[in-house]
Amino acid sequence: MYIYVSIFKYLLLNNIISFFNQFSDFSEETFIELQNIAKFKKIDAGTQIVKFGEVPSKVYLLVSGVIRCYLSTESGKEFNKSFYLPINVMASLTALKNKSESIFTFEALLDCEIYEVDYTKLMNLCEKNHGLSKLYTSVLEDVYTKYENRLVELISLDARERYLELRKQIPEVDDLIPQYHIASYLGITAVQLSRIRKKMDGH
Repeated sequence: MYIYVSIFKYLLLNNIISFFNQFSDFSEETFIELQNIAKFKKIDAGTQIVKFGEVPSKVYLLVSGVIRCYLSTESGKEFNKSFYLPINVMASLTALKNKSESIFTFEALLDCEIYEVDYTKLMNLCEKNHGLSKLYTSVLEDVYTKYENRLVELISLDARERYLELRKQIPEVDDLIPQYHIASYLGITAVQLSRIRKKMDGH
């Protein structure tokens, strides 16, 4: 059992390092420094790691499970902004930067494992560590690029095309995420999504 856990941790750490190396050279030393300010947590499905209206103080790295980020209206209607699968960085960034209340909620759709990093400690470490600072900038650029792509999809693609694009990004989306959450992300109703899927299946 101990050997199995050790192998799992080794593979997990390699996956995390490989993920960050997509953005910039990420040394093992930098990873160790980052790990020293991170806390590993297991959270249950339904847990909100960032709540609407709270002032957040953490950045998260998702290592297993699925998390959604959504916006709620005054009437209580929810609109899914993003889905996060392993391995991904998550944060209510504007609220963190401005020390303001989050307009988004981040909720676990499945049981998840995450690393939690204090934002202030991360910024202090970035000031001292050039490699980490470069990585942070690269990750922000990637987040902004995905945000721009999402806006383009909403403006230029119809519902079926947006659904196909989501399936391209998350091939197992239909098995991982409930249909009503997918529909909310696409900006349509669950009934409309069902019709789209039936037509695609040739029914």
